[in-house]
Amino acid sequence: MLSALLKTMRLRQWTKNGFVFFALIFDKQLFLREPFLRTLAGFFLFCLISSAVYLINDIADVEADRQHPEKKQRPIASGKLPIGAAWGAAVALIAIALPLGYLLTPVFSVYLAAYLLINILYSRWIKHVPILDVLIVSFGFVLRVGSGVTLITVERFSPWLYVITTLFSLYLGFGKRRAEMSLLEKGAGAHRKVLDGYTLPLLDQFITIVSGMTIVTYSLYTFFAENLPANHSMMLTIPFVVYGIFRYLQLIQTGHAAGAPDEVALKDRPLQITVALWMLTVLVIFYFS
Repeated sequence: MLSALLKTMRLRQWTKNGFVFFALIFDKQLFLREPFLRTLAGFFLFCLISSAVYLINDIADVEADRQHPEKKQRPIASGKLPIGAAWGAAVALIAIALPLGYLLTPVFSVYLAAYLLINILYSRWIKHVPILDVLIVSFGFVLRVGSGVTLITVERFSPWLYVITTLFSLYLGFGKRRAEMSLLEKGAGAHRKVLDGYTLPLLDQFITIVSGMTIVTYSLYTFFAENLPANHSMMLTIPFVVYGIFRYLQLIQTGHAAGAPDEVALKDRPLQITVALWMLTVLVIFYFS
């Protein structure tokens, strides 16, 4: 049961919570001890609250998951993790994360509570509403970035990063919906009701819009953000962003991206190399240029 619980908590998807570090990195405080430790603590608390959300989502989706060709193997859907045990674990994680988040800073606990609330609403209602379902998932990424800002004394964190996070997460969200529709084909609506509100051409248009806006917005950020080097060296990171967006789109279109975006990234070597090179270049430009 412990193995089933850990699988349902989706430890591999904790990578999404790395957005909490944006404020620390892009405000040039990565190598400062106290801000780093506070952000690291906030990251782990966000991981706990997100795992509670995954448990609640799987409980809510148990019947639909049992009809899905891949999700039927999930611990709750397959019966390996009893629903009562899943509820107990979710409540325990929430009871740990929220008080500890308040000790870090009261505002951070508000972000945790807001993330929990919108995801409960997502599980109960919003996940069935086309477009709004992806917008709420995107808002979750913005909350992660905002929560990181509350953990440190921010000096010159650029608001451009909120816009980039919003657009990029919309791109990932619509990309995931397209991959799901391609996998399930004509039976998509029976497995996930919200897919009845989408078509492949519509999703392709959404993806085209948000991917193009992401590239343009990121490019403008590298030139106009106030806390970047005056020599515009941050523009050297643009090719990595462009390639990463194109690579994920290629995986979607060729049927190799049926899972969540972070799971795809953990399996695809070109994406892993791209992310690593982008992070390395950002660190060099911000801290060693």
